[in-house]
Amino acid sequence: MFENNTVYIIGDAKAPSNNPITQQYKAFFIGLVVNKENSMIVDADCSATIELTKSFVKSLLVGRSILDIDTVTKEIQTRYFGSSQKAFIVAFKNASLKYQNIVSSAASSVLSSRR
Repeated sequence: MFENNTVYIIGDAKAPSNNPITQQYKAFFIGLVVNKENSMIVDADCSATIELTKSFVKSLLVGRSILDIDTVTKEIQTRYFGSSQKAFIVAFKNASLKYQNIVSSAASSVLSSRR
């Protein structure tokens, strides 16, 4: 289903205690499939309890760079007004950091093998 040049990353964050997401999943998670060649998000999902929320989250993320934290954060702040907005932002930043670590580890491995 996904090409060999993609990786799967999970970002997570605490959601508000009164949020149904917290009641069902204990946290807010986003799953992202990212193309390693250009850092673009090719698919996304989240731990929302409403299918429309999942679809909307996907529309905010797919086609964006996982490295463009500021633009994605602004998009979330101006378009997503669910009670898990802050958790969504934190989860995205968490996923971006994990991706950056994966990319830098891979680059280090390549450099080490050339020596």
